[in-house]
Amino acid sequence: MTEATPTPVHKCPICRKPAEQRFRPFCSRRCADVDLHRWFSGTYSVPAVEEEPDFDAVDPDEPARRNADH
Repeated sequence: MTEATPTPVHKCPICRKPAEQRFRPFCSRRCADVDLHRWFSGTYSVPAVEEEPDFDAVDPDEPARRNADH
């Protein structure tokens, strides 16, 4: 016999209420907007390491200069 597997209840990352399918992963438009505001305001961020620009590197898309001293 087959047993029905229970559907996992996903919780809203903002208020921890059960998520609604319409607003997934959130429970409401309000929580979705709160999350969006946190991204726009800089509360959330993705860590990144910025590389130093290499000014000596040749850009293959840039045409070769014919008269470099002009």
